[in-house]
Order: sequence, then structure tokens, then C-alpha cells
Amino acid sequence: MDTEERIVIAEREVHAPAATIFELIADPARQPQWDGNDNLDVATTSARVRAVGDVFGMRTTKGKSKENRIVAFEEGRTVAWLTADAGHEPPGHIWRWDLEPLADGGTLVRHTYDWTGVTDEARWPRHRQTTSADLRASIDRLAALAERQ
Repeated sequence: MDTEERIVIAEREVHAPAATIFELIADPARQPQWDGNDNLDVATTSARVRAVGDVFGMRTTKGKSKENRIVAFEEGRTVAWLTADAGHEPPGHIWRWDLEPLADGGTLVRHTYDWTGVTDEARWPRHRQTTSADLRASIDRLAALAERQ
């Protein structure tokens, strides 16, 4: 029986409105600024995501081209995407952001890495490397940007 946890979550309160934070996440050009893993180099598409089915491109710091397909979207609240090497089917891992506005004007930010859909066991060691500390690093960078605005 497989009892391995394949959903990693980090969250924290950010002292900025959900709309401000969401704009930083939904605009691919801004993502390298808050990527806590220093994995993203530059967006290869310029359009802000607006709906399920949108696709945005990124180039990693290792020079790989990625396509990210939006699989969940609620303006100002939720955005999630499947990532794949450009021209390939996604292996099944999802990056997700959920924003919950708080009464004090801040936002509870929850970042999730879900690799339950990855069926190729040869890929599992790479996915196991993503920890809640990695996700928290992205939230912390995102918070620093949002709180300055």
C-alpha cells in the first residue's frame, strides 16, 4: 500500500490585499521575481492568465522551455496549472495558489504542490524533492513584493 504523501502545502498571512497578490501570480512575467526555488528565468508568453485552458510559457534557469496549462481559476482567489516540457503532455503535477481575504485587509496565501497525478515512478524522486519549505520560500518572496505595493 502506498502511503506516501504527494500533496505538499505551505501557507502564511500576507499583509496585502488578495487582488494585489493575485496579479503577481497570474502575470507570468512576474513569476521569476517570486520563485523561491530560483528555477524560473523568464516568461516566454506575455499574456496574463484569465481562465481555465489558458497556457503560458516559461523558460527555466537551466534553459528548458515549459508550458503551463491553467486547470483551476477563480479571479482574485485561485489559480492552478499543470506543467510540462514544451511540446509534451504534462506528467501530472499541479502548482496551485489559493488566496483568502482576511478581515484586516490581509490575505491568507496557500501554495500547494500536488503530484498525485504523476504515474511514472521514474519521476517520483524529483517530485519528492519539493518540500513545504520550498513553497514557503515562494510565498515569502511573493509577500515581500506584494507588501511593498
